[in-house]
Amino acid sequence: MRTPNLADRLSMANAAKKAQLERAKNMAEDPERAQRLKARDEIGAARNRRITEREATRRAAREQEAAELAARQAAEAAAREAERKAREEAQARRLAEQTAREAAEAAEREAMLAARRAGRKKKKRTGR
Repeated sequence: MRTPNLADRLSMANAAKKAQLERAKNMAEDPERAQRLKARDEIGAARNRRITEREATRRAAREQEAAELAARQAAEAAAREAERKAREEAQARRLAEQTAREAAEAAEREAMLAARRAGRKKKKRTGR
C-alpha cells in the first residue's frame, strides 16, 4: 500500500467535507425530519401546557387551603371570644348572686340583732 502524500490527503479531506455537507443538506430537506421536528415541538408545547395547568391547580389548592385555614382560625377566635364573654358573664352573675346573698344574710343578722335588742329593752322596761 502506498502512503498518501499531501495532495491525496487534501483531496480526501475535501471529498469528506463535500460528502458531509451533502448529507447535512439531505437531512435538512427531508420532509420526514420536518414532520418529526414538528411533532417534537407539539409534544413539548403539550407538556408545557400540562405543567402550567398543574401549577395553576396547585396554586388554587394552596389558596383554597389558606382561605380555609383563615376561616377556621377566625371561627376559632370567635368561639374563644364567645367562650370568654360567657365566662365573664357567668362570673359577673355569680358575683351579683354572692353580693345579694351576703346582703340578705347581713339584713337577716341585723334583724336578729334588732329583735334581741328590742327584747332586752323590753325586759329593762318591765323590770325582769
